[in-house]
Amino acid sequence: MNRRKKIKQLLEAHAKKANAKLAPRNKPKYISKADRLKLAAESDQDSSVACES
Repeated sequence: MNRRKKIKQLLEAHAKKANAKLAPRNKPKYISKADRLKLAAESDQDSSVACES
């Protein structure tokens, strides 16, 4: 019984991991602090150019 339980437990764990990989990811992709600052600077620059035109 113990051997069966271990095998069953392993198979369930593998199935759970496979399902987790297939599930959609709700978490947004990580953007580093430096990249966030660059994006903010670009958006500020774009908005200032649009205001001047």
